[in-house]
Amino acid sequence: MAFRPLHDRLLVRRMEEDERTAGGIIIPDTAKEKPIMGEVLSVGPGARDENGNVVPLDVKAGDRIVFGKYAGTEVKLDGEDLVILKEADVFGILKGAGRVRAAA
Repeated sequence: MAFRPLHDRLLVRRMEEDERTAGGIIIPDTAKEKPIMGEVLSVGPGARDENGNVVPLDVKAGDRIVFGKYAGTEVKLDGEDLVILKEADVFGILKGAGRVRAAA
């Protein structure tokens, strides 16, 4: 199913985090927190300003982003759990291949 968000919204797939701590302890599913990083799958055309002009988004499909832990609306499309966010809920775009870990 094709899905294109409206206005300044994004469709995001959460990125799974490690199942082990740095010390090698395995974290069970019930103790895991929601991932705060994800990959943007689709973006809307942008928000409108006071004059009715469309302001394009800074985020594009394929970007890896960091967003709020409880931000967005969770949806299930084609059996996959995804999140719909507003661009304002995005803290930043990850550049490079380095790993970012959430603080406890």
